[in-house]
Amino acid sequence: MNTVAHLINGNEVNDDVRHQPVYNPATGQAEKQVALASKATVEEAVAAAEAAFPAWRNTPPIKRSRIMFRFKELLEQNAERICELIGQEHGKISHDAMGELQRGIENVEYACGAPELLKGEHSRNAGPGIDSWSEFQPLGVVAGITPFNFPVMVPLWMYPMAIVCGNTFVLKPSERVPSSTLFVAQLLHEAGLPAGVMNVVNGDKEAVDTLLHDERVEAISFVGSTPIAEYIYTTATAKGKRCQALGGAKNHAIVMPDADMDNAVNQLLGAAFGSSGERCMALSVAVAVGDDAANHLVGKLAEAMQSLKVGAYSDSSNDFGPVITRQHQEKVVGFIDSAEEQGAEIVVDGRQPDVSDYQEGYFVGGTLIDKVTPEMTSYQNEIFGPVLQVVRVNSMQEAMDLIDCHEYGNGTCIFTRDGEAARYFSDHIRVGMVGINVPLPVPVAYHSFGGWKRSLFGDLHAYGPDALRFYTRRKTITQRWPSAGVRENVQFSMPTMK
Repeated sequence: MNTVAHLINGNEVNDDVRHQPVYNPATGQAEKQVALASKATVEEAVAAAEAAFPAWRNTPPIKRSRIMFRFKELLEQNAERICELIGQEHGKISHDAMGELQRGIENVEYACGAPELLKGEHSRNAGPGIDSWSEFQPLGVVAGITPFNFPVMVPLWMYPMAIVCGNTFVLKPSERVPSSTLFVAQLLHEAGLPAGVMNVVNGDKEAVDTLLHDERVEAISFVGSTPIAEYIYTTATAKGKRCQALGGAKNHAIVMPDADMDNAVNQLLGAAFGSSGERCMALSVAVAVGDDAANHLVGKLAEAMQSLKVGAYSDSSNDFGPVITRQHQEKVVGFIDSAEEQGAEIVVDGRQPDVSDYQEGYFVGGTLIDKVTPEMTSYQNEIFGPVLQVVRVNSMQEAMDLIDCHEYGNGTCIFTRDGEAARYFSDHIRVGMVGINVPLPVPVAYHSFGGWKRSLFGDLHAYGPDALRFYTRRKTITQRWPSAGVRENVQFSMPTMK
């Protein structure tokens, strides 16, 4: 059985005694194994990053940027292979994997602008003969811990910007989907990145805790579930590290009575069931305002869902694939069971999908649940599966109150033709990313991604302008060169320009 190794100091390393199977979720079969890094292996990766930092921080930004340009070209040239690896371990359909890769490439494109982004600010004659300027200096060794659901895109949210800012990086990807992440990191070295600047260690909690407690690691970025995000944030900050930890979500879409219902249905189908609902921006709750709108919406959704196709990644005619593990499949089905037991109506039941030739795969079909109420277990928790729930309310304000009361505040949207309602919604809703007739309001690469409430721990969002701020420290320098022969008087009061 092939083993997915670590990448340390530019070389593949596999000296760990612990290994874990890597499954193809469409077949339920273990097709390879991944090495699980020991504390010593993680420390070796951190040491490699630390040793590479002095030379890399002094590399001109334009040279760092040129490596990113070559990296972008290699990602595009190897797109099919990358998407195949994503599909084999995640189960994501090929067209969905290609979309993931493209969004990642857009973050590399943004990082290519490092020479412009890192210019800083300058003020001549801030005082008599005094100049003042600011610089954005790298932190040192930084780390990223990334989830299974976007094994290529989410790491590309992190290390391209961290690296072009002059930092060195240690990445701990999900041990469930290690191959595509490792392959992409190898492409970065092929693009000309010096050894040690980018390192990958596969592992579990031992690897995570080693990064959290290693004093050489200056900052940590994380994407995953809220309980783990909170643990990582509190542990990292207690150790004096900078940390951004993105957690879970329960994303709602308000469907107003005046909405273009056909458009809303089409948008909801993709946003709820794409990637098997295993997205932190998946729309998992449709909040219908009024019973007429709800009945219309549920009827059209139920009809449209009859044509949904679930299956293996290799068939691009499928709409979505399996969930990540057998345990997660059982968890998703358990949430559907609980909704039914607590009084909700299962309109379309995906608990036993018929997927020919893949009977051992971890499949859950598209599921539609109506008449869900806020006290139900399935509403309160992040299901992270192909399940769309419908909650019925009497007014837009009631819908907004429902969203605001939930502990998560990642993404939301409203379907309406009313500009006044849309403006009020976007101004007042307590959620970090908002869509107006846009069901997945994921910011483009030159904006920043992040939610509110318990969907984000930390002050800075992911990628975009906030990434520059997260991966650098601002230093402000003020200088004066006194004129020859001029002696200045002692001044005990605070200098001013008065």
